[in-house]
Amino acid sequence: MLEVPGIEKIIGIEVYATKCEGIGGAIKRAPEDFIVEEILIDGSRASVRPEEARINNIMDHGRYLICLLIKREVDTILAVEEIARKIGVSHDRVSFAGIKDTNALTAQYISIGGVPASKVLQANISGFLIKPLGYSNEEISSRKLFGNKFTITVREVKLDEKRIYERIDRIISELEDFGGIPNFFGHQRFGTNRPITHLVGKHIIKGDFREAALTFLTYVSPFEGHRAKEARSELYETMDFKAALKKFPKTLVYERAMLKHLAKSPGDYIGAFSKIPLSLRTLFIESYQSYLFNRFLSERIKRGIPLKEAQIGDCVVMLNSAGLPTKKFIRVRSENISFVNDEIRAGRMAVALPLVGPKQQLSEGLQGEIEKEILEEEGVSGEDFERASMIRVKLFGGLRAALEKIIDLRMEVISGDKATGNSVKFEFTLHKGTYATVVLREFMKPKNDEELVKCGF
Repeated sequence: MLEVPGIEKIIGIEVYATKCEGIGGAIKRAPEDFIVEEILIDGSRASVRPEEARINNIMDHGRYLICLLIKREVDTILAVEEIARKIGVSHDRVSFAGIKDTNALTAQYISIGGVPASKVLQANISGFLIKPLGYSNEEISSRKLFGNKFTITVREVKLDEKRIYERIDRIISELEDFGGIPNFFGHQRFGTNRPITHLVGKHIIKGDFREAALTFLTYVSPFEGHRAKEARSELYETMDFKAALKKFPKTLVYERAMLKHLAKSPGDYIGAFSKIPLSLRTLFIESYQSYLFNRFLSERIKRGIPLKEAQIGDCVVMLNSAGLPTKKFIRVRSENISFVNDEIRAGRMAVALPLVGPKQQLSEGLQGEIEKEILEEEGVSGEDFERASMIRVKLFGGLRAALEKIIDLRMEVISGDKATGNSVKFEFTLHKGTYATVVLREFMKPKNDEELVKCGF
């Protein structure tokens, strides 16, 4: 079994699904190397070329203004806050279907409640493009999202064209035998250069808000910039929040918001969390759920328990006509296992693993044993997630499909020179919630942390 980089193990990804060596290379050398274009359930497709922007079921009047948002190296949450500030509305009135990669060129839809197009057109919004498309009586939300189309260029591949095609073809074949791509939560969920969101979340659900805040503020990653590392280290040593405000770079917007509160009210760590957006607070808890899910999935793969075939005790979710999971699920028993596996083969059901929470039961059977072992090791239970309500976050748990399909996969090799190497352009579509980097890691297979960071994951 190929070794997984240490950073991936930190976020619960402990295995590859395929055994063939990867092609190496690097992504995100430029934002245009990682293009993400949103697709809605009704077939609407956002485009990074604004002149091609179209959306179905649009009206001349309605409660919500629907816009195309194209951003380049901009965080989705920060972009939404900037849009709200520039047009003079609460950021709660700006909604979107999904958070897109920051280090990328992305196109997605947003809706703004109770605002005419003229107000957006008159606003001086810089750093990204926002184009009004029309109106709707329904806001943009995750319920409307089908998935995303990715166009990704892997550069600096130090293999000749023949070996590139050979390895990619073999990996595609192995993934087909596996049943798809393991539906791990990718690096972006945890912080690409500083994978700590799940650590913050764990401290919160264990009721240790001081440790949660200090982890967010002072955890030093070797992959951060020098100024940030220095500021975090100094705060860890001094615990002087006022002095830290002078040292923390202004780019660390959320850390500075917490520091301002702690400078005035030292010890009020719960209050400090209230100074950052609810979406970020929620992400901390979701990240810990994601970490646990990754560990559950990794251990199932390591033990050789198939994902494309249900076992007694598994939960399976029903899929809709678009292949997306619904909220309907059944528990696999000896009397229905034959029927369930027929439905899985037909693409109408999928094996699912739990997102731990107070209202989500664990699996039973072999998978249930894995989950209990990991939760005992972590020292947590589903009921512990109720403590997130102290920072106004409520997550009850759920189920997530263990396998996903790669839709419309295409690739081509772009010849380079000896110095730069060849490039490989991948195009594919994934259902919402599935990470492109989880697909790419199977094809690239960085061997260690240094390679992983160089890859650009």
